[in-house]
Amino acid sequence: MTTEQHTVPRQEAVDASTLAQIRDVDIDDVLDYVHADLKKLPGYLDLYRRYLRQRWDVYELDFGQDVLDWHTRMTQEERDAFVAISSGFHHGERQVEVELPVFMLAGSEESKIYMSSQIEDEARHTVFFDRFYREVVGLAGESVQDVLDASFPHISETFVGPFGLLAYQADELRRDPEDPAARVRYGTTYFLWIEGVLALSVMKITLTYCRERGLLPAYYAGFTATCRDEARHVQGGMRFLRDAVRADPPLLREIHETLRTILAMNGAVSRRLALEALGWTPEEVRRLMIRQLSMKLSDVGIDLPPDLQEKIQQIEPEVAGG
Repeated sequence: MTTEQHTVPRQEAVDASTLAQIRDVDIDDVLDYVHADLKKLPGYLDLYRRYLRQRWDVYELDFGQDVLDWHTRMTQEERDAFVAISSGFHHGERQVEVELPVFMLAGSEESKIYMSSQIEDEARHTVFFDRFYREVVGLAGESVQDVLDASFPHISETFVGPFGLLAYQADELRRDPEDPAARVRYGTTYFLWIEGVLALSVMKITLTYCRERGLLPAYYAGFTATCRDEARHVQGGMRFLRDAVRADPPLLREIHETLRTILAMNGAVSRRLALEALGWTPEEVRRLMIRQLSMKLSDVGIDLPPDLQEKIQQIEPEVAGG
């Protein structure tokens, strides 16, 4: 049997797994699933139908074993790294939950129907991290905002750049939701960089750690289901960028300029996050990010000028998500 023949059943398992079954799925198979449809890119209503089939109940997760693992089987260094890397996701999910409606104001009716499902996904992911921080990490708070405030001190500085830029771009869209250049700038920052590179890299790091150590089963199930949701988000977002450039080729410059801004911020890191406790060196994270970005661009046929190709090879390890 060829490698491709082996891959198809694994992708089918990713696609069809229930929340209880998905804890047996390998994160690498989910990442392959993300890229499986990038070359042909499903339609928005196809993605919406997949959402209806795959949506999961965050309240079905039982964090009891995770609490034991957190307090008895993980070192302080591992817990510190895990909280630091997860906090970007906690706040990233909440930010896009409240900002994506601005992006949804324009586009086709099909894209708006699909985007409504992504907003619901982001809300579910926000609740997932709220439960994890309350029940496992032990952060106190009466409201969702209280727990967000409690996790904020753990935010890495690498979160501030791309998500600050995204907030600025969302405000641009608020003023003129139909502006195609503003939509492409927002889409490049969010769909390509934050979801397509940062989020998937964080998922690979934390879920590989959990799987190899046999730790945090509810976190593994919920975050793997979140990664499967990201497959729809990345595919829908890359479809938007591809279609926008095909309809108006000069918009490719907006993708290039946005990436230049993002990569310039990426190089301005003064505080290093110690991921060695989770089994990753900075060089391994750097290669992972380069691969994630290069695959997205290659699969949808977005070319880069030489200066950007060089900047990509100089990416610094960055961990955030949403």
